[in-house]
Amino acid sequence: MQRTLRLRAVLLGAPIVLAACGDTSQITTGPGSRNASPMGPNVQAYDKSFKTRDDVQIVRATGDIKAAVSQYTALLGLPNNLAAVGDKGDGHREINWDAAVVPTNNNAFPGNFFNVNSPRGVVFTTDGTGFRVSNNGYTDVNPNYVGEFNTFSPPKLFVAVGSTTIDIQFFVAGSNTPAVVTGFGSVFADVGRAHSTTIEYFDAAGNSLLKVAAPRRSDDNGLSFLGAKFASAIVARVRIVAGDTPIGADNNDNVKGAGQKHDIVATDDFFYGEPHAITIDR
Repeated sequence: MQRTLRLRAVLLGAPIVLAACGDTSQITTGPGSRNASPMGPNVQAYDKSFKTRDDVQIVRATGDIKAAVSQYTALLGLPNNLAAVGDKGDGHREINWDAAVVPTNNNAFPGNFFNVNSPRGVVFTTDGTGFRVSNNGYTDVNPNYVGEFNTFSPPKLFVAVGSTTIDIQFFVAGSNTPAVVTGFGSVFADVGRAHSTTIEYFDAAGNSLLKVAAPRRSDDNGLSFLGAKFASAIVARVRIVAGDTPIGADNNDNVKGAGQKHDIVATDDFFYGEPHAITIDR
């Protein structure tokens, strides 16, 4: 069954909202809530004032992120529809990069791989020169990355090449039909600076709906999670900014040492609502 959603212009004109978080927060905000409530013990409070939309729930975690990821996929809805073609109605989609057929350790990963080769309804673009999936933590790019990037689902990670920006547009899986989803979340590896890594959500008219920052790593494992879930399917595109410096042979992560600071961040698993076709009434 293919579901077509009709969004009126008044809905598409939603305001830009920025949510700021403390570096080691594990926080969920619920619809209608203006206050954050901690998900677990020993959680630091937000270190800056913030506001949130009434129709969105935000999940952030650092350290052991498994519970937060499970919470977020439950918010998106079950089941995981994997690489099924078409609009499956309920449920969500996931990308973990780890299948053997995923092009690995080169700069030629196709931006439409997960809509054509393994149809999951997403197409990636970047203002850089391409994308790279790695099964060795990018140590073939720069040997100084040994031990830098851990994985949530081993062994592979994903980055843009020549940029820190990844744009993700949604389609009905396996088609050229633009789509909208209820939310999107990502696992990040080695977020070293507060507010260096963000996800911004856009509607079908290109209006920014929400921009949120991933929490800084809190332990040696170095994983963080960030996701937002809207009350209805209104997200047509998301923009990830992963750190402030792209991977490179001459680019080293440096968030504490002397000299210019660089925060190099990789992405791991992506989670998002089932893509539904969209038409806009005007």
